[in-house]
Amino acid sequence: MKHTISQFLFSLLNQVSHLSWKNAFRLSDFLCWSVFGVIGYRKKVIRENLRNSFPEKTDAELNRIEKNFCIHFTDLIVETIKFRSASPECVRERLQGDISIMDRYYHDKTNIIFLMGHRGNWELANLFSSLCFKHECIVVYRPLQNPASDQWFLDLRTRFGAVLVPMDNIFKELQKPRDKPYVVVLANDQSPNPKTAFWTKFLCQDTGVFRGVETIARRYNLTVLYADFSKVANQRGFYEVAISVITENPREVRNNVILEKQLQILEKNIEQQPHNWLWSHRRWKHKRPQNLKPEQTLS
Repeated sequence: MKHTISQFLFSLLNQVSHLSWKNAFRLSDFLCWSVFGVIGYRKKVIRENLRNSFPEKTDAELNRIEKNFCIHFTDLIVETIKFRSASPECVRERLQGDISIMDRYYHDKTNIIFLMGHRGNWELANLFSSLCFKHECIVVYRPLQNPASDQWFLDLRTRFGAVLVPMDNIFKELQKPRDKPYVVVLANDQSPNPKTAFWTKFLCQDTGVFRGVETIARRYNLTVLYADFSKVANQRGFYEVAISVITENPREVRNNVILEKQLQILEKNIEQQPHNWLWSHRRWKHKRPQNLKPEQTLS
């Protein structure tokens, strides 16, 4: 029975992916009204996250950010469904920016780890990377518990040749011989295990960060880049990418500096366009542990 329901659901999603963009955003408006207006999905989490992150803002300002985030959230849903069947031309059109630095690194045969936060549409970012980068594109992900959902997203994310690798397997994957340089793409702003995380201040709050990124970069001597995806004003479904260099010498920087720099850039970007981040995520569900080890703080 569950298998039949899953088949029907994902068949329906694939049909929805062929809607026009205009109708897709009409669907998003309906979802926004029903998910947030009627159901009230994670409203308490969203409001608490915003209030704690921007204590200097008025209630009116926070309400405006919340409203714009809700629209952004349901836009992400319908955009992701659309990208299940969107053409390469559509992907290139909807995400633009200067990526010439990637051509230079490719020419120099430089391997890269590309960090990003949950800003913009990260599914679009993954497709864009595998389409537009000359590097082999390796996308790190966390498999979903539902096999049908996991397969649907795998099919989406590998449409243009990206290699998807579960986080637990990334070290093994990077040991494989390759014919050309590679770029590892991952989002690094989720909530980690507090006992092993790097802890710092981010958006006015004690925040734990996955330390694996720095371990990967140091072990394989990967140039570390950060990509921000901002929304184009008054153009739903269009984004701009801005690439920042965190370090080209990960083995030479102090412990946790890579993570600290990543968060500094991300925080600045969020402050510039606050509705464009995943505020519904329980990012601060863990508290900073006492008696942290030296490697879990900036040193």
